[in-house]
Amino acid sequence: MLHEILLSLSGHPSPLLRNDYQDSKAQSIISPPERELLRTAGHLSDLHCKLISYTAQISATHPSVICRAVSTAINSIHLAAFQRKVLEVESNVLRKDASLVGAYNIVPLTAIIGEFSAWTRRMEWLWDLIQFIEKESEGSPCRAAQLINRLRAELQTGYADIGDTVLSLVKVAETAWLKQVSAWVLYGRIPVLGDMDFFIRKTQHDEQGYSINDELLPSFVTSSTATSMLFIGTSLNRVKTNSGLEHLSSQLQTLANLSFPLNSAAFSRAIMSIRFTLSRTTLQKLLPLARVLEMLNLFRDFFLLGRGEFAMALTQQADAVIRNRWRRADNLAYEKRSGLSNVTIKEGEVTAVLNKTWATLTSMQSQHADEDEGLEIARDLLRLNLSKNKATTPIKTEGGSNSQPPGTIASTPFRNLLFSVPVILTSQISPPLDLFLTASDVQTYTSINSYLLSIRRSHLHLVDLWKITSLRRHHPPPPRPPYSNTKGGIARTRILRERWSARSSTMRSTWSTSSAAIFFLAETEAYLQVEVVEGLWEDFHGWLTGKRENKEQHSTPSAYGNHSSDINDTLDEDSTNPNHPNPTNLSKPEGTQTQNTSTPHHDPQTLATAHRLYLRTLSRRLLLTRPFFTESLYDLLVNIDHLVALVHRLHSIWTSMDLEADEGVVDAFSDLGAEEKDVRASLRDIEGKVKRGVESVISSLRNLSMDSTFMAELEDGDRRGDDDDDDGVGLGSSVGDEADVEEGLGYTPRRTGGIDRLLMKLDFGGWFDNGKVAQGEDKVDDDEF
Repeated sequence: MLHEILLSLSGHPSPLLRNDYQDSKAQSIISPPERELLRTAGHLSDLHCKLISYTAQISATHPSVICRAVSTAINSIHLAAFQRKVLEVESNVLRKDASLVGAYNIVPLTAIIGEFSAWTRRMEWLWDLIQFIEKESEGSPCRAAQLINRLRAELQTGYADIGDTVLSLVKVAETAWLKQVSAWVLYGRIPVLGDMDFFIRKTQHDEQGYSINDELLPSFVTSSTATSMLFIGTSLNRVKTNSGLEHLSSQLQTLANLSFPLNSAAFSRAIMSIRFTLSRTTLQKLLPLARVLEMLNLFRDFFLLGRGEFAMALTQQADAVIRNRWRRADNLAYEKRSGLSNVTIKEGEVTAVLNKTWATLTSMQSQHADEDEGLEIARDLLRLNLSKNKATTPIKTEGGSNSQPPGTIASTPFRNLLFSVPVILTSQISPPLDLFLTASDVQTYTSINSYLLSIRRSHLHLVDLWKITSLRRHHPPPPRPPYSNTKGGIARTRILRERWSARSSTMRSTWSTSSAAIFFLAETEAYLQVEVVEGLWEDFHGWLTGKRENKEQHSTPSAYGNHSSDINDTLDEDSTNPNHPNPTNLSKPEGTQTQNTSTPHHDPQTLATAHRLYLRTLSRRLLLTRPFFTESLYDLLVNIDHLVALVHRLHSIWTSMDLEADEGVVDAFSDLGAEEKDVRASLRDIEGKVKRGVESVISSLRNLSMDSTFMAELEDGDRRGDDDDDDGVGLGSSVGDEADVEEGLGYTPRRTGGIDRLLMKLDFGGWFDNGKVAQGEDKVDDDEF
């Protein structure tokens, strides 16, 4: 019987232990305590047999390499140890060991089962783990990340034997997973075995070619570490080379030095070390800082309108094309009656506008001036295209209206204003610039460019109204002597003065409204361009080149700020003593001076992360993430275009009326008097809309200034970044010191701008109240101006 029990425990099913012994004959032979002991042995034997069967099946057929490794480890380590225990008990019985064999060679069943008492709990836990591996979740087999997370959670058990078992299996699982990771971070290859279980997938829809599946990512891997691993592998794939055999051994040693279970911080430091090594050896040669600054300067000058002449020339060329199209449509309308079909802008005309803009900018240069390299680069890379899809950008922000998804900036169609059709300025990204620039970044620059260019365009159009001198002066002038002294000359002078007085009275409210709109656009544009765009760009450029001002000047107060008052108090009395050291130098440790002397090295991932944070901060500071503000501003710009068009139309009508009255040139197909009346009525209506539009935009700004959520987002959101974009924002600027990296010495945007400062400038006094009559109706009169 003992032999049968030991044989059954070793993995061979036996009917002796499968019988429940409930019949009367068996009960008379076997006592209840013996039945309980046999039931315990049968349960242990059954667990052992099922574990042998299931582990063999999992090791042979499971799609996950990590699950197969854990299953194999259970079989080869823990089940093998159990079988060795069975052999050890059998050997002790045969050797008549006193611990098992009593007097008269009697072997108590209690002693035999007692030898395996410590294995019951362990075998039950192993069986639960095997069932977890075998279980399918939503039709999908167990993944490596799920198994690793389950094992790491089981490490918190209070049983020492279970803890030792879990620790051994965690080492096996994480070792297998680390081998997959090493193939990616050292060679840029997705592992051949178990690729469906690897958290990085090759995809055609992602602009980088690879993406991260968060469901396959173990819990101890942070999002920033996962992004670093993605960057390392994609970089190796793009450069088509390994990181170098001379550094491969050190990187392998870095991974080999990791202890199990893997610590999140230690693993992050190892990945950072590999990333920095790759950056120093390969990527630094492919993507030098000068090339990065060259591309970012291109975006600053042409997308963010750092070159004002580019916006002015592009607007002028676009307006010329629009005028020519309408003039041609008017001419064809008399013949074919199909003028409207010829107004549509085509792709070739949009491209020609950009080419003419480059020619205009080139002609502005002096004959002996040096060649403008930035202009030549922009000519090669920038494209002006018709947009065929909706205006959405992938910048992630917080807040927004109910109709606007929180993951995108406002989709207000500013791109429609330049040509009355969606037109965007875009750029080509060539390798190796795609290591830190993505199509999403270019789309963001495109949206910001459309936004800023629309404001500049409306401003230029309003200013150009003052160039129509015949609307502002006596035109035509009164006759000169001696004819002016005759009766005919006096009558002619009186007619001209009466005509000019009537037209001046008509245009008085138009000029006032236009002046107010110019003031609003000028102050708004100055705030956006000078305080926001230029301020953030100088800060970001300083961080790139290492010439950035100390964070203490534009960041939250540091520990040294608490002593600033004491330093100022002692400065006056101690500065006269030549032997007394400068207290300002003592208050700051080495390395926190106002300016860095050496140019830092930023790896491409740090550049990409900082650049995305820069763009995210820029879009927020430009108020592009608030649809109710952008929509009211867009409506105002549309009304300003309408106002400018009506003024030009009224000027053409008055010119025709002057020709008819003075020269006798009559147009039989038009009623100039009725047209003048209609245009003047429309002009009064659009003046009121412009005024209400300015008031609406200022009201939106006031609401934003009182919105605590938005102000907190501006103050703190730009510094810590979005929670779902925590992909290395705190990466340091130094290369060799991982401790500095973790302390967050990376790019942090400085505080720029302030809506309150803009609102202080946009003070129109009582202009918004003058048009309100006692009945509460809006009325626009000449006298109110």
